[in-house]
Amino acid sequence: MTSLKRFALVTAICAFFASAALYAQFNAGFYTLQGPGSIRQTMPSAATASASYHVAAYTLYPAMLAAGDGEQEVASYCNTCHSTRYITMQPPLPADTWTAEVNKMVKTYGASIPDDATQKIIHYLQSHYTPENRKK
Repeated sequence: MTSLKRFALVTAICAFFASAALYAQFNAGFYTLQGPGSIRQTMPSAATASASYHVAAYTLYPAMLAAGDGEQEVASYCNTCHSTRYITMQPPLPADTWTAEVNKMVKTYGASIPDDATQKIIHYLQSHYTPENRKK
């Protein structure tokens, strides 16, 4: 292949990709008033003015905490900021790490947990979610 043909081929390929990129740029964020890709879609023809629609609540599957003393405190206090699934999905953590985590939630993030409940939560997490005693 001669260098002139190679140059023409490379130029044609570059022009193709440049035009495709330019076309995509012009169509980015463009929505018609109606149609499947639009912001405002038309209602199906079967809908009536007296139709009634209902959407059920999203089903939540709370994490099952290990039974034990302090479970209620963990479920009530920890669940105010995050799901208890954050506890159950953690790898087993050493006891000192659970102490540091609970203290971080109280001191750094401002979780309003009374001192006696904080101690029960720490003891519960250390009793059920450390490498030595993690229940499957």
